[in-house]
Amino acid sequence: MARILRGDIYWADLNPVRGSEQAGLRPVVILSNDVFNQHSGTVIAVALTSQPQRAGFPLTLELTGSPLPKRSWVKISQIRTLSVERLGKKIGTVTPEEIEQIVEGLNEILDA
Repeated sequence: MARILRGDIYWADLNPVRGSEQAGLRPVVILSNDVFNQHSGTVIAVALTSQPQRAGFPLTLELTGSPLPKRSWVKISQIRTLSVERLGKKIGTVTPEEIEQIVEGLNEILDA
């Protein structure tokens, strides 16, 4: 597989799942850093959805800087560690600003 970089968008098979986890074949944004991705056999990623999200909902971010075929939102609360074997074709890359916004959203969720 080609080198997996932070900010890349890949198709990923998220099955099997439990409860309210995002399921199926869907795009994910890679959040883990390049060294981790190269050596661990896993990546840390967040799922995307093409379903419109509520305006201002803090757990989502609309991607506007990526040339995806459909309007897409990052579901910030849907963070997963995935085997690289779950990843399919690379379909794009998010901007550095979008990565920063995703990480800020995660910090909001994790802040005590």
